[in-house]
Amino acid sequence: MQIGITGKQTITVTEEKTAQAMGSGTLPVFATPAMIALMENTASKSVETELDEGAGTVGTLINVKHVAATPVGMDVTCETKLVEVDRKRLVFEVKAYDAAGVIGEGTHERFIIDNEKFLGKAEAKRQ
Repeated sequence: MQIGITGKQTITVTEEKTAQAMGSGTLPVFATPAMIALMENTASKSVETELDEGAGTVGTLINVKHVAATPVGMDVTCETKLVEVDRKRLVFEVKAYDAAGVIGEGTHERFIIDNEKFLGKAEAKRQ
């Protein structure tokens, strides 16, 4: 895995992605949890083709500021850049913006995992 891998994804803010609908606030604007999900998804997708068969990544840390509101109907674009690789630990710079400018930015950490092994450990909690 090489530093510098980038990702980019654009979504449209829908009613389902508002703070009001997600329970993170009372207003019909793009929700912070929806922004975080977009950032995680964009980072994850950006490195998918670099992983071995049967491997995936899981988010373990996110440190972002949500600095501006986006109304329903506007597009939000997320850009990610892999800035650090420490064995299985991946650190990304993440940024989200709408037509008016930056709405959120920060860092996101993911770990490379073996999908089957990871699910096995999760399922073992049921016992």
